[in-house]
Amino acid sequence: MLHISGHAVENTAAKEQVSVVRYLQRVTLLAALFAFVLLSTGCGQTASTADQVKDSSGVQIGGDLPVKRDLPKPLDSALYDQKNIQLANGDTSGLWPVKAPYPLPGAILPFKRIVSFYGNLYSTKMGILGELPPAQMLAKLKEEVSNWQKADSSTEVLPALHYIAVTAQGSPGKGGKYRLRMPFHQIDSILNMAKRIDAITFIDVQVGLSTLQEEIPELEKYLLMPDVHLGIDPEFSMKGGQRPGTVIGTFNADDINYVTGYLADLVKKHNLPPKILVIHRFTQAMVKDYKQIKTRPEVQIVMDMDGWGHQARKINTYKHFIYREPVQFTGFKIFYKNDFREANSRTMTPEEVLRLKPQPIYIQYQ
Repeated sequence: MLHISGHAVENTAAKEQVSVVRYLQRVTLLAALFAFVLLSTGCGQTASTADQVKDSSGVQIGGDLPVKRDLPKPLDSALYDQKNIQLANGDTSGLWPVKAPYPLPGAILPFKRIVSFYGNLYSTKMGILGELPPAQMLAKLKEEVSNWQKADSSTEVLPALHYIAVTAQGSPGKGGKYRLRMPFHQIDSILNMAKRIDAITFIDVQVGLSTLQEEIPELEKYLLMPDVHLGIDPEFSMKGGQRPGTVIGTFNADDINYVTGYLADLVKKHNLPPKILVIHRFTQAMVKDYKQIKTRPEVQIVMDMDGWGHQARKINTYKHFIYREPVQFTGFKIFYKNDFREANSRTMTPEEVLRLKPQPIYIQYQ
């Protein structure tokens, strides 16, 4: 039949219009589902599995959908150099600033100065972190951060909680290692406190008769968190088998290189920002073979002057064991109680500490 009535044409057009509308509805629905899947997979978030493969642009390869992540801003190498020269504080010895590889993007140092509170929740004698109730402690930390910000307005100050997660013990304990691992719920409580003031967290290790190789991997689930960093204390590393506290212990370059290598592997494998490693020091023998300590783009090393006493004594310790044996960055510890144990002694002010060469970029209060 060649002739088609107008009514038939209208019906045919209507049917075609309905088909088009239904097609568009399906396309719209598929687009909405696609957007929902992207959101629910955490687009822009860090991957949680180790077997995800990414191309050079940060796009995950494999799986049902590609996930684009937010990449950290490229390192401002000119500002990095400028800040390091500022920290050298006019030193002309050639020791400072230290020549080291540029860090990966996302590095904290030397762009920000860290001011931390140190201690353990089971003891009121190990530091200010466990001495005061949490709200009072955090308020005091914010006050110290403000003091340091006023002393050096050119460098942003970042608060931190530095928690002793493995403590040396005077008795052998289970396994005869003379160390006690804190329960994870205590570390979790520190992380929750840190969130309240936008602080970062350090977990500190005193190995006793154990080793870094035994203790550090036990804390890996925390070290995978971008805002969690690490401290190690040579004072309580008893390589001769002595009871902790009877002699001052030691770490050598191999010990430290193991830790930085371990952290570097985590950073590379899980696409993390650089980790900070704080190493406590107040004697010559506490850190051996410093020239063999490796600096890496994934890890920023801080040698922290850990001595207490009169201001002159602390400054002298800093000059002899931190200034003369440069590794990368420096730190300085201030004791609320022990710095008063000598005659005419007191805690040093931020302004006094900033006169040091080089200027410490990490400050710890105990």
